[in-house]
Amino acid sequence: MRNLRLIARLDIKGPHLIKGVHLEGLRKIAGAPEDWARRYAEAGMDEILYMDIVASLYDRFSLSDLVRKTVDNVFIPVTVGGGLRTLEHVRQALQSGADKVAVNTAAIRRPEFIEEIASEFGQQVLMVSVEAKRQPNGGYLCFTDNGREHTGREVLDWVQEAVERGAGEVLVTSIDQEGTQRGFDLELAEKVTQGVDRPVIISGGFGQLDHLDAVIERADVDAVAFAHVLHYERVAPAAIRERAASLGRMVREV
Repeated sequence: MRNLRLIARLDIKGPHLIKGVHLEGLRKIAGAPEDWARRYAEAGMDEILYMDIVASLYDRFSLSDLVRKTVDNVFIPVTVGGGLRTLEHVRQALQSGADKVAVNTAAIRRPEFIEEIASEFGQQVLMVSVEAKRQPNGGYLCFTDNGREHTGREVLDWVQEAVERGAGEVLVTSIDQEGTQRGFDLELAEKVTQGVDRPVIISGGFGQLDHLDAVIERADVDAVAFAHVLHYERVAPAAIRERAASLGRMVREV
C-alpha cells in the first residue's frame, strides 16, 4: 500500500497568509501563518508548504523568521519557497528549520542552480516548483513569479530536465484550476507523473473529496497540496485522510 502525503499549502505575502484564484485576486486570511500551520499539523496534515508569492519579484528570501516560529511548535516537515536565488538563501532556509526548499523562477532562469543545490545539500531537500498553464493547442507552458511571467518552456520538457539535474521531487500547480475548487487538472497531473520518476505533488483545484478520488485514480500522484478548503474550513483534514485511506493509500496515524 502506497503512502499519500497530504500537504497544507500556505501562500505568504509579507506577514500575512493569503489566498487567491488563478494566483491572482489575493485576499488576506486572518491569523498568524504559524498558528495556521500548527492547527493543520495537529489536525493530521503531513507537511507544511510555505510559498512567499512576492519574494521573486524583489530577489529576496524573507521567510526565515516565519520558519523559526513555525518549527518551535510544528513537528511535521516544513518546505519553504519563494525568492531562493542563491545557495546562501537555501542555507538560511535550512538553518532556520526548513526540511526542504522549493525553487521555480531561479531554476528556470539558471537550471544549473538545481545541480548546485543538489550537490551542496542533497536531492532530498530540493523540490522544483512548476506553475503550469494550459495552452490553446492543448499543451502546457511554465510560468514564473507566481504566474506572472511566461517562460516559453513546455512543462513536461522542463520537469524532465529538472529531474535529470537533481530535483528530489516536483510540485505542479495548475494556474487554471488554482483557487477554483473545481477539481485538479487531471491531464496535467497524468502527464507529469508518467513523465518523471520522482515524487509528484499536485496543487490547484481541490474543492471536494471526489476530486481526490479522480487525481489518485488517473494520475497516481504521490502527494496533494490543499489551501482554500483548509483556510475556509470547507473540508476537514480528517475527512481528507479518511478518503485517502478508503482509496487504498496509507496515511499517518493522528
